[in-house]
Amino acid sequence: MRILLLILLSAIALFKFTFISPALAAEISNGAKIFEANCASCHIGGGNILISQKTLKKEALSKYLENYNQDSIQAIIHQVQNGKNAMPPFKSKLSSEEILEVASYVFYNAEQGW
Repeated sequence: MRILLLILLSAIALFKFTFISPALAAEISNGAKIFEANCASCHIGGGNILISQKTLKKEALSKYLENYNQDSIQAIIHQVQNGKNAMPPFKSKLSSEEILEVASYVFYNAEQGW
């Protein structure tokens, strides 16, 4: 099941979509809840209250996350799992599925311009 989700999200990364499938809508909805509970205190509205230039906007993610332009979802997953600098790692706090869901949410919003 997880492999299918990764394939789906990779396909979405390749083709900038103009509509949301019901399955992806569920991912985005769950990701939004996880984001609100764990990330929004620092990244409200896709911003960054600690380091203003390191937002969750597409341009910043492309600049600051290694391999973002090659595999956006995996780059976001890596960042969420491992953290970096002021950002704590979430791999022991969130399940793999929750990390995938929040990465999907961040990716979707970055593509849409927050």
